[in-house]
Amino acid sequence: MDALGSFKLTDSFDIEQNFFGFTVDPLQTNRVWFFSRQVAKHIAPFMGAQPTDKELRLPPQLLHMDFNDEGLVKEFGFYTVDRRQGNTGGLGGAFGYFYGVGKPLPIRECQPYKPSFRFRMLNFFGSLGKKLSKKKE
Repeated sequence: MDALGSFKLTDSFDIEQNFFGFTVDPLQTNRVWFFSRQVAKHIAPFMGAQPTDKELRLPPQLLHMDFNDEGLVKEFGFYTVDRRQGNTGGLGGAFGYFYGVGKPLPIRECQPYKPSFRFRMLNFFGSLGKKLSKKKE
């Protein structure tokens, strides 16, 4: 949380979090799951990028909060759910903001989502097999 706070996203973006779907985990009852569909407008300088009024649409994210026995948050986590959506290269969290303003961090995890060669081949052979099975019918 400290690292995320150091980016001061709310100083540079007008952010709509759009939280929904809050659910208590049935097996880990101190954990609450929920979704976010963030939309943000670039309104002030961010990491050297001048404001453009560009609207960033981050992919949907699944978040969780874990609570201790006193009801205080002890852990917060989030995961990108569908990297094909949005205009931030499939990146969520702060990584999506960096990418969205044209300043992606120079590490693989901060680059746009691209299925691996193996994954693309698996999809290709799966769709080929589906087409071939339809021809036999």
